[in-house]
Amino acid sequence: MKILHVVTLHTPDHAFGGPTRVALNLSKVQRSAGDDARIMALGDGFPDGELPSSVEGVPVHLFQARHLLPMFEVSGITSAALLSTARRMMRGADLVHVHLMRDLVTLPAALIALATRTPLVVQTHGMVDPTEKRVAQLTDLLGVRKVLREADAVLHLTEMERLDVNAVAAPVPLSRTVRLVNGVRPQERKPARDPGRPPTVLFLARIQERKRPEDFVAAMPHVLARHPDARFVLAGPDTGALPETLALAARLGVADSLDHVGPLDHDEVLAAGREADVYVLPSIEEPLGVSVLEAMSVGTPVVITRTCGLGPDVAETGAGRVIDSRVGADAANARKVADAVLELLEPEAAEQAGKAAWELVNERFTIEVVTTTLRRTYEDVVRRRRG
Repeated sequence: MKILHVVTLHTPDHAFGGPTRVALNLSKVQRSAGDDARIMALGDGFPDGELPSSVEGVPVHLFQARHLLPMFEVSGITSAALLSTARRMMRGADLVHVHLMRDLVTLPAALIALATRTPLVVQTHGMVDPTEKRVAQLTDLLGVRKVLREADAVLHLTEMERLDVNAVAAPVPLSRTVRLVNGVRPQERKPARDPGRPPTVLFLARIQERKRPEDFVAAMPHVLARHPDARFVLAGPDTGALPETLALAARLGVADSLDHVGPLDHDEVLAAGREADVYVLPSIEEPLGVSVLEAMSVGTPVVITRTCGLGPDVAETGAGRVIDSRVGADAANARKVADAVLELLEPEAAEQAGKAAWELVNERFTIEVVTTTLRRTYEDVVRRRRG
């Protein structure tokens, strides 16, 4: 099967995060199964403007991002050449899988798929929900609603996301929705921490306000009071919140215990997870974080918030701790993070939660399980079209 994934952006530091990582993970497994899966996206930030033709073994068709509406950041970039090429490539594809957001890449690509009558699967990654923002509402009116209503299948991560996309598509109910979780490759479980080694606590995600890196840093003094030799690793590309996060560490007097390592490639992500004793993501409204799954895949317990899509699974299995968190600067958030980290640094709790985290990924969130579900969806879509 010839599959064209369309995602908004790929950069050397993986600053766009989840959707691009999901498209890469899916494409790698699909290609190993004999499908011709490839990715189309904008590229930005590459040295000398040299855009790669493959990423992690997956053929990619990248086009230099044009910042048409800089005030809208990622939503305001596009490329006429990409859209022109997309129309041509769709004619030869069996199916187009668009990782949809309100932007000038994936939304036009989805509309082109509808216009060319190419079988279309849409995956929103929690990025399309009801909103009071006028520009987003206009975008829904001009195209998002049509795409959701006419796509052959709409993939959702959680029940909340299914309700959200239905609310955007209203008053027409969506009858072709399919739950598709994110998945990662199974990994060997790491050994238990040597009691003589200082503990390591990891934050690995885009460093932006929504991910709440300030709560991670604000929790440090409480953890250091009991583990003065603990190391805290802040990893991931900066998308706006790094200066204030580092300034907070300086104000709290904990900067010497914080290692800012910047963006990591995929192998480095897994290595960081193995080195960490606890992974922390105090994000507000995280649909189904791939970075959380990658940490658990090596047996690292996690601290996440109740608004994370993985919250119910982590709470049910004991794969970490699920905490409440409030929007805005709040010392209570930091204390909840710290208390959860301290619990998971206790040897018995660490062993139980680490084992549960590793088993949770292997039982419910492997990329093979995900692609099996997706393959059935693809085949149903193509069968309905042929029928």
